[in-house]
Amino acid sequence: MTIQPQPPQPPVTPGLSDVRTLRERARRHIEEGALTENYSADRETILRLLNEALATEIVCTLRYKRHYFTAKGLASAGIAAEFLEHAHEEEEHADLFAERISQLGGEPDFSPDTLTTRSHAEYIPGESLIEMIKEDLVAERIAIESYRESIQYIGTSDSTTRRLFESVLAVEEEHADELLSLIQQIGDRDRGV
Repeated sequence: MTIQPQPPQPPVTPGLSDVRTLRERARRHIEEGALTENYSADRETILRLLNEALATEIVCTLRYKRHYFTAKGLASAGIAAEFLEHAHEEEEHADLFAERISQLGGEPDFSPDTLTTRSHAEYIPGESLIEMIKEDLVAERIAIESYRESIQYIGTSDSTTRRLFESVLAVEEEHADELLSLIQQIGDRDRGV
């Protein structure tokens, strides 16, 4: 009878699980997918934040699409193209939020009946080109503030969701800068600069 040599056990490090414990825990509750026993965030609050962000992104997509199709005037072609690009990026963000909700075992809420009440941004169409840009900038500023608060709330309790909010926040900040530049360009043209 041959005795198998036992592999050396790595030293125990406080705060880290040994390999055997990790493997055992991974086999328990496998129906919960990515949601493991050491998930420390308040899942219901995280799902609410994600669904509010999903609604915000959908409302922003719809507003940008409307602005794309209704932009009129001499400067409208380039600005309309910017609206369309932003609409596509907002839609991508919505998809990312919906995917994360599903990963956490939640249900992405796409209900049109409650969309505007769950969204942090408003759906204000704007009549003139400058009003459209300003309404989009206000919506971006709302998303920026909301996502920063979500990031602060999440902290280290759910790094994946925090990184998602951080990546979307970076794009929203770019949108805000681009919209402010458009407002300034229109103002310069109006002043003959």
